[in-house]
Amino acid sequence: MNIQELTQEQIRVIGLEVLARELGPTGLVRFLQLYEQGSGDYTRQRPDLLPPLNAAQIAEKIRENRDK
Repeated sequence: MNIQELTQEQIRVIGLEVLARELGPTGLVRFLQLYEQGSGDYTRQRPDLLPPLNAAQIAEKIRENRDK
């Protein structure tokens, strides 16, 4: 097999087959979860996703979560 002649799709399929064979179905899924690309622009979305907290507020939230 000449790797240089394979298409991107062929390489992807072969790679998934090897991973499934070597890691099993559960291992394959766990591996793929490590490399999920996601979408969006976190830097631009961050202010909408996370409230603006100062260090004291963050420390208080940590203390609250430790008590749970």
